[in-house]
Formats: sequence, C-alpha cells, structure tokens
Amino acid sequence: MITRMSQLFFRTLREDPADAEVPSHRWLVRAGYIRRAAPGIYSWLPLGLRVLANVEQVVREEMDAIGAQEVRFPALLPREPYEATNRWTEYGPNLFRLKDRKGGDYLLGPTHEEMFTLVVKDLYSSYKDLPLALYQIQTKYRDEARPRAGLLRGREFVMKDSYSFDVDDAGLDASYEAHRQAYIRIFDRLGFEYVIVKATSGAMGGSASEEFLAIAPNGEDTFVRSPGGYAANVEAVQVAPPPEQDASGIGPVRNVDTPRTGTIAELVDAANAKFPRPDRAWTAADTLKNVVFKLTNPDGTTDLLVVGLPGDRDVDLKRLDAAVAPAEATPVTDDDFAANPGLVKGYIGPVRVTDAGPVQYLGVDGEAKIRYLLDPRVVSGTSWITGANVVDTHQVDVVAGRDFAGDGVLDVAEIREGDPAPDGSGPLTLARGIEMGHIFQLGRKYAEALGLKVLDENGKLVTVTMGSYGIGVSRAVAAVAEGTCDERGLAWPRELAPFDIQVLATGKGVEIEEAAVQLAEDLDAAGLKVLLDDRKASPGVKFTDAEVMGMPTSVVVGRGLADGLVEVRDRASGEREEVPLADAVAHLLAVVHNR
Repeated sequence: MITRMSQLFFRTLREDPADAEVPSHRWLVRAGYIRRAAPGIYSWLPLGLRVLANVEQVVREEMDAIGAQEVRFPALLPREPYEATNRWTEYGPNLFRLKDRKGGDYLLGPTHEEMFTLVVKDLYSSYKDLPLALYQIQTKYRDEARPRAGLLRGREFVMKDSYSFDVDDAGLDASYEAHRQAYIRIFDRLGFEYVIVKATSGAMGGSASEEFLAIAPNGEDTFVRSPGGYAANVEAVQVAPPPEQDASGIGPVRNVDTPRTGTIAELVDAANAKFPRPDRAWTAADTLKNVVFKLTNPDGTTDLLVVGLPGDRDVDLKRLDAAVAPAEATPVTDDDFAANPGLVKGYIGPVRVTDAGPVQYLGVDGEAKIRYLLDPRVVSGTSWITGANVVDTHQVDVVAGRDFAGDGVLDVAEIREGDPAPDGSGPLTLARGIEMGHIFQLGRKYAEALGLKVLDENGKLVTVTMGSYGIGVSRAVAAVAEGTCDERGLAWPRELAPFDIQVLATGKGVEIEEAAVQLAEDLDAAGLKVLLDDRKASPGVKFTDAEVMGMPTSVVVGRGLADGLVEVRDRASGEREEVPLADAVAHLLAVVHNR
C-alpha cells in the first residue's frame, strides 16, 4: 500500500531542537521520526517506528537462526527476585522503584536476568532440556542521572536481551560463540562500522565480557586498539606492571620544605630548584599523587578511598566507576577534608615521619585507617616524591614496599595514546564509540541465587551456567543515523529505511501528478515500499524534506516528464540519473535489489 505524505503523520522542522547535542538526535527530530516527551523519553512517530521495526526484524532473523526462541516478560516486575540477587540494592538510584496500592514493592525492569532464570527453573529440570537460548525485544527502564544525546542515552529504551542455559562450562562456551557470531551478522547487516572490544561486566557480573561498539566521534565510550589486534573498552584495559626494582641504594625517607606546592607542576618546579637530581631533571612521573574519593554504597553508607598513582597521570573517572561498582565514586569536598583533618589537601602521602622513623599513614593498617589502593605502576622498590601529610612539606625517597604498601591494586589511571598494549602487541590508539551490544558469560551467579538446578546424566543436581547477551535496538536507530547522516539530513541504509523509494511529484499540471501516482502504484505492485510526496508544496520544499528524511532512493517526476524521463537520485552518494519513465520500475527494482 502506498503511503502518501499528504496523509502521513509527520512534520519536518527547519531548526535544530534546543537540546540536541549530536547529529542523530538533531536529524531524527527534525525529520519527524521521534518527539521528546520528557528528558530521556521519546515518542516514536510512524517513520521512526518503521526503522525501529526493521532493526528488530534483523535481530529476530539472526537470533532465530541460532535456535533462540522469543519470549516476552512484563516491564513491571516484583521486588523479590531482585532482592534474592541483591540487585534491588546494587542498582542504586538507576532503578525505577514504585509501590502498588497495597504497598507492595515493584520496579520497572532495567534488565531481566532474574525473570529468565525463574521461568526456566519453573519449567525445566533435566540436562535433556538443555542447551536453551531465549530472547526478548522489550522496553527497559533506567533512571539515568544525565540522559542525553537523544536515543543514545535514554531512560526508556528498547533492548534485545537473550540468555543461554547450559549444563557445563563447555556448553556455555559454545552458546557464547554462537551468540557472538550472530551479533557479527546483525551488525554487518545494520550497516555501520563497528569494533569488538574486551569489556567489564558491571552490575551484570560474570566474565568473558565483550562489547560491540559503533565507531563514532560523538560516542560516549572510549576504546583502544593496537597494531597487533588488541582491542578493549578503556574501562577494561589492564596495565601490565613494570618489574620490581632494587631500592637497596636509596636512603631513608626525608622531609623537605616545599611551600606553596599544592599542585604536581608546582612540586616538580620546587624539586628541581631545591634538591635537583644529579642524573636528570625531576618530572611529574617521579611524584606519587594521592587522590581522595568518597564511595557511596548502594545502601547509602559512605567510605573514603585514596588512590595512589604516578603524578603524570590522572584518575579516569569512568574507569574508577567501573572498578568500584556498585558503589559510586565522587571527589571529596572541603567539608570531607574538614571531617578528616589528617588528610592535608595538596600534601597527602602514604608515610608519616615520627621520632621512631617513617610509619605507614594511609591504608587499613595505617594510622589514618583509610583504604589505600595503588596504581599497578607503583611496584616494590620504586622511589617517589610525595606528600608528607603536613602543609608545605613533601617527602623524598619514599620507597614502595619498604616504607609503605597499598591495601590492593586499583588500575584506574587514564590510558593515553601511545601507551603499550597490555599484551605487548604495540602502542595503543584511542577512539570513540557507541555501545551497541554487550555479551557476558554470566556463569552461575543468578542460577545459584535463584536455585536453578537440573539433574545431569548421572542423576546429580547441578547448577545451570548462563550467558547474557544484549543489543540496544532503539540505540541502533540512532547509531545508524549517526554514522550515515550528513549536513543535509538522514541517509538510511536500504535494509533499515522506512521506504524503499520516495516518489516526488514536482511541478504544476495534472499530468505530473497522475504520472507520479501511477509510478508509485506500479512500484507498489512490484513489491516495493513506496512513499509518495503528493503534497501541495514547492519543489524546493519537497527536495529539502526528501534529503532530511533520508530514503535511500528518490524519483523525481517533474519537468523531464515532457521528454518521457524521470530523475533517480541516490541519497548516500548524491548521484542523479535520468531514466525513461517506461523503464523506471525495472530500473528501480534493480537498484533496490542490487542487481
């Protein structure tokens, strides 16, 4: 059936929406695909819903091809299963919680591991029932603190989540690989450039985690690659520690007067002026920076954490958030320093010099009783300039392993262009991307919490092992738009476009209108999805709207009709060619089907 633009529920806009930060957001609103309902919440209009349905179809076809079966769970979920896995608390403020009229606790589902686990537990009890893969395409809800970029970071979004169930780890490996290959086929079909990277599991738990990132300059995620094939989300990069050093020739810790040196740059300048090295100049890499954070736990309690790292590096807050989840990390305030007078802002160090000699100050076993975690580069035998816990005073020759130790290692320093890859495969390069898919080997975390067991072939009860596999379906609409739009508007790849062909009737005269309608009817009869611009609007308006809306191919029925010709335009390349009207249907069928 032909869709007529004179009857289509849409409106193109000439101005960018005020809250648009990225091109996909700007053009999806301006082209009449979505409309903002509230921060992070969008209504899907007919054009947008068609694209969303096309993405869903690609996902369904590839999931069905690996034997996964589609189900659908409610979005409104009871509290009890999430209490059993502790995610009612661990999700923290990102969870939408509500009560019914009887006071019962519910949530809007952010993800559905618990529900999938329980339904399999309810129906299956034998190894003969496994392996099993189930999936759904459904709306999810997360109370994002900073919803932004349109569909890329929303509070309500459409997601495909699937789960595999196996008797043993070998089965999980096979299920994981089957999903991985299905994802490769899905993202190949969606038509944007992507990369597969190592990732962290976050609140989901589990191991063997990988992300599929759409490469995009406006993406929120940073990832790294090396010439030798290493690729990882920046949160998942694990720095290889340098070898331990021999500190036998280094003298004892000594305090030095360093007035007005509350920054690393000021400290380096003072060190080179007051106590220069004989071999080379001091640099920021010779200093030990100690940064204090407040950790807010899901139950609302707070703790202080000090991170010790080389002074030429800063803490990457995204890496820190991933490392301390489900707690949330925030920089300390002046009030926090006032409440902990032993932490001297700008002069914090792990050692305090006493009459009896140096003693550890930071750390659970130190005087301050504050947890102290060290960057992997701070290995035994390394010597540092660091704070003395006294205003205008630093310490020299503070040796890790001799004078202080951390309570553990925390790898959260920024990753830089040119840093060595952890696997030795060359220097790292940094790029930006949009997370489109995430696959996990969950293992037995949820099955153990909820009691999902089956009898194995020996009649013994065993805990089922699981995998979890997500795709941002609504986010894919934005990611494709982000990667294919230009300065004129959207430019959909053919498999996702709302229509195969847009027919534009331009010019005056009943002959042009009748020819455009007839061509649209012939294309529709040939099996193509056709959008007919039959509005009483100027050719300029129609051309502009066609470019903004982004159908892959448009046909202009206008002045050339007098010579029996129509103009075929390719949105992506901008190429135009005149085709005899009598041959237009055959020509366009060949274009659409790439023949």
